[in-house]
Formats: sequence, C-alpha cells, structure tokens
Amino acid sequence: MIRVALSIVLLPTALLAGAARPSNQPATTAPDWRAVATRADLRRVRDWRDAFVQGLAEAKVGGSAAALVSEGVLLDPDAALDAPAISAGRYRCRTLKLGAGGNAGLAYVAYPAFDCQVASRSALSILTKTGGSQRPTGQLYPGGARRQIFLGTLVLGDENRALAYGRDPGRDMAGVLERIGPQRWRLLFPYPRFESTLDVIELVPAR
Repeated sequence: MIRVALSIVLLPTALLAGAARPSNQPATTAPDWRAVATRADLRRVRDWRDAFVQGLAEAKVGGSAAALVSEGVLLDPDAALDAPAISAGRYRCRTLKLGAGGNAGLAYVAYPAFDCQVASRSALSILTKTGGSQRPTGQLYPGGARRQIFLGTLVLGDENRALAYGRDPGRDMAGVLERIGPQRWRLLFPYPRFESTLDVIELVPAR
C-alpha cells in the first residue's frame, strides 16, 4: 500500500513556475503564462475544447451518455462565465475522467470528492490537492475574461515536495480554470499524461 503524504507543499512562485521574475517587474504584476508554459503545454491549452469534445464522444460510445447528461453545465464545453478568478480558501474537489486517452481503460470515471486549497501568493494563486496518491499543485495565471490557466506538476505517493514546473514533462500539468456558476468552478486538463482524454475537476467551497 502506498503511504500518502497529506502535508501541503507550496513552493515559491519562481520554483513552481520554472522561471524567476525579472528584477524590474513589479511583484503585483502576473507574468504571461505563455512565457512560462512548455511547448507541449501551449498546445494542450490551445486544444482544450477539442479534448473536451473528444472526451465526451468517447464516454458516450462507452455507454455513459446518461451520466454525462446528469452532470449538466459541468460537462458543457461552452458553460464558462465571466470573472473566472477563484478566491483563496478550502474547497471540495471532484474529478471526472473522460475518454480513455488511447488506452483500453474505462471511457468515463467519476471519483469521490477530495480536499484542495487555493492560496494567494503575490500576483498569483496556488491551487493544491491536499490528499490522495495523485496531487496536482500549480499556479493560476490570468487567461482572459473567462478563464485562468493552471501550470503545475503532479505529486505522487508519499512525496512531500513538488517538482519545479518544466523539469519533468511526465509530471507537468496544464489546465484551464473556468467559473460555471455561483461559487462553482471547473479545472480542465486536456490530454493528460495518464488514463484519459480530458480530466475535469469540479471545485466548490468546503462547508
């Protein structure tokens, strides 16, 4: 059995981003995520909607059409609302995996909710899953009126430190955060490295 570390590791902004802030850049100015993202992640973020549509189609073919409809706006590719920024605090997060990512696995999987946290750090916020054997952690960058961009890494098993973004392509994660309702967000990970075509994480404030 894998021993799971529940401690939250929030690396300094420069370490997680993989790039130091220029000395003449004000601390309150968020860097352009495009200048930080790897080429592979630039493509993944660009193609997020294609991954969404493909993942839905694969899940329907796999026999999960009713489950997809029951999720409502969470699985509507065009449900994003203005003002996507998420506040610092504790959240309950639920992961859905769409498509099999070219593998022979299930085309739709919905996991129970878990704990995660958003913390403010200078001009950016850091979003971290705080439990489980797979724990995304990364920074949220401005991405326009309807989305923020997540760039980070995947912490596994009993590891208690996050790798710097850009060091290991197999651990790098790139996603799109959108607001889809009052106090409700979703984080989309297009073409993740493992298991699926699109991962969807629903975030609502913890009670």
